[in-house]
This record gives sequence, structure tokens and C-alpha cells, in this order.
Amino acid sequence: MTPKPTRALPPLGEVIRQYRLSARKSLGQHFLLDANLNGRIARAAGTLSNAEIIEIGPGPGGLTRALLAADAKHVTAIERDARALDALRQLEAAFPGRLTIIEGDALELDVVALTSAPRKLVANLPYNIATPLLLRWLERIGEFESLTLMFQKEVALRLVAKPRSKAYGRLAVMTQWNAEPELLFDIDPRAFVPPPKVTSTLVAIRPRTEPLAPCRRQDLERVVAAAFGQRRKMLRASLKSLGADAEALLTAATVAPTARAEDLSVAEFAALARAFVEATGRHASG
Repeated sequence: MTPKPTRALPPLGEVIRQYRLSARKSLGQHFLLDANLNGRIARAAGTLSNAEIIEIGPGPGGLTRALLAADAKHVTAIERDARALDALRQLEAAFPGRLTIIEGDALELDVVALTSAPRKLVANLPYNIATPLLLRWLERIGEFESLTLMFQKEVALRLVAKPRSKAYGRLAVMTQWNAEPELLFDIDPRAFVPPPKVTSTLVAIRPRTEPLAPCRRQDLERVVAAAFGQRRKMLRASLKSLGADAEALLTAATVAPTARAEDLSVAEFAALARAFVEATGRHASG
């Protein structure tokens, strides 16, 4: 049975007018007001009744409503925009004990420390901070059951990109190493207020039981950064920035010295990371 709010909720358009929640470009805000689309996003996250749900940037609360209506056990909503807090408190009162509102910047907060396991992240992310947020969460992907996140389509395609494609790069390698990203569906710009200039894509990201190939994340990050830092160059040139014998590293990892970064699989990057540690006797810091 779908949980009902204890009091009638005004339409989202009315909430925006009441609290003067005009979207701010500086905060990367584009509000999704369509209840059907928000409901589809909530359903895409799977069963919500047995996990703590974390939402970033709820704004007027369109997706928050959908999550609560979809029987979310509890939602922790992190909102930086002080104007939205009163609007969200309407939901807090309408769904007693099932919504916690935290005012703060998601880039500065530890969402794992703020919530209890099992936990899922479900959010229409502000585009201007989506990638750094994802990279932070990937460092602790094992703390989440899943991430169901909205990105601009260009970024979403980079998450699932394969070697030898234009979209393949650092983001693809670092995501696919310990998680499995899947494109779910696109949302037209006209569904948002104001409409962004790009199509949006919902992505499901699920943690792997084990990383795709053994290595330390910090070592992998260092090698990948060096390789893609000069992606048009052959690896025997681009890897010199590591301060080790690049050709020896490539030989140890069984990678052709004439290969370029975009040619390597995630497993081959992991092999290079292990070779780097073996050759230098040191791990990357971090």
C-alpha cells in the first residue's frame, strides 16, 4: 500500500511561488516538477522500504515526495539553498519521522557518517558538482547498496564508455573499476524549470563485490591521470610524468609502449598501477 501524507500537499508550482524558489544558475538548479517522472526515478532505485535513502539538492521537493510516496523507509535530504528549507519542512510534517533535512553543502558533508546502513543514494544532481560528488562516493562505494543519479547525458555516456571511444577517459576507468554503471533513461530538457541546454540521463551505479582488477585506488588514480593527461601521446611518453621508467612499467604490465590511454582496458590500467608500485616501491598518497 502506497504511504499517504498526513496532510494535503500543495502543487510544486505553488510551493515555488510561495517560497520564491526561482532556480539559481550559481547552484546548478533545474527543478523537475513532473510527478510522473519523479515517480519513475524513485521506482528505478528499486525497493526503498529497507534502506536509508540519501537525496542531494532536493530543492522544492519533487523527487523527495516521490521517494516518500514510494515507501522509502527514511529519506535524508541535503540542501544547500536555505530558501528551500521551509518548503521541505512541509514534507517533514506530512510524513512524520520519515524525512530528515540537513542544510549544507554535499561537497563538504560525509553522507556515510550522517546515515546508517543499508543506504541508497537517489538524486537529481546539480550538474556543476555532479562529477566531484560521484568521485567522492566511489571511494566508498561499498557503503552503498546503489546510486541512482541524474547527470547531463554527456557525463552519463562517459561513465559507461568503452576503450577506443571518444568518451572513454578517467571518469570511465575510475567508475568501472569498482562499480557497474548502467544508463536507464533520458529526460528531455523541457521537463525541467528552467530547461537546461542539455538532455539529462538517469544512471544506476551498483558496487562490484570486488574491484574489477586488484590494485589500490590511489595508485590507479595516479596512473590514469598521467595517461589521460596527455591522451594523444603514446603511453611511453605520457607515463614519464610518474617519475619511473615508463617503458619498463609498460613491459611489466604487458602493454604495448605505442598504445595510447584510450586503448587500455580498466584491467590493464590496474596492471600498470601494480607495476608502478612494484617498480618504485611506493604507493600514491591519499
